[in-house]
Amino acid sequence: MRPKRTFEENLALAKARGQQAAALQIVGADKLLDVQLPLWAEVCRGVPNSVLRSALFGVVRRGPRSFQQRVQKASVEGIRIIHTGPQLDQADLDVWEQALQLARTGGLGCRIQFTASQFLKSIGRGNGKSQHEWLKGAFARLASSVVEIKDAHRTYFGPILHHGGRDDQTGRYVIEMNPKIVELYGLDGWSSVEFGQRMALKKRPLAQWLHGYYSSHAKPFPVKVETLQRLCGSQNAA
Repeated sequence: MRPKRTFEENLALAKARGQQAAALQIVGADKLLDVQLPLWAEVCRGVPNSVLRSALFGVVRRGPRSFQQRVQKASVEGIRIIHTGPQLDQADLDVWEQALQLARTGGLGCRIQFTASQFLKSIGRGNGKSQHEWLKGAFARLASSVVEIKDAHRTYFGPILHHGGRDDQTGRYVIEMNPKIVELYGLDGWSSVEFGQRMALKKRPLAQWLHGYYSSHAKPFPVKVETLQRLCGSQNAA
């Protein structure tokens, strides 16, 4: 008969098992850091075509955002997007693109760190209180958005952005990107968007959406105005 362990022995055993589990978690985290995005020029932003050719980040009126529960977003043939979360607009896309830009060197799954002031400057915004509050809202919208995206043979479902934290005294953010997003890129499932051109179209969301859409086509073909209006999610009448 096995002798009964003392309380101290049980405590030591539990501690050892906990350390083993923690070590396995660290190994898993290290593996996430190996997930690399494709390489693109520093002056560009690499964006999945499924995002550029759909209304996921649409042309949205100012004001309160609606919360979407498994809403199928308008998209080109061959792409299917289901979105759950607050409506996302082109300004939210600026934030997501810049976060991906910061993560591309360390790898998706890494923790990117920056101050709110640095980040706002990088996307051409001011440093006032209202802009800091807007950035908080943008990250909250991205973190609370879950998508199901099917593009050709690739299907991704999950959050657009994993999670993050913020020091409200220093304004420093720590954001963890979702490594599974890399599945949307594939070998040819993404396009380079010239960032300077996009910033020149700031506060013109329709122009920004069109710029992204046509950037995703090497040889653009004629498209009806009504089709473009549907694809960008415009809420204005034709």
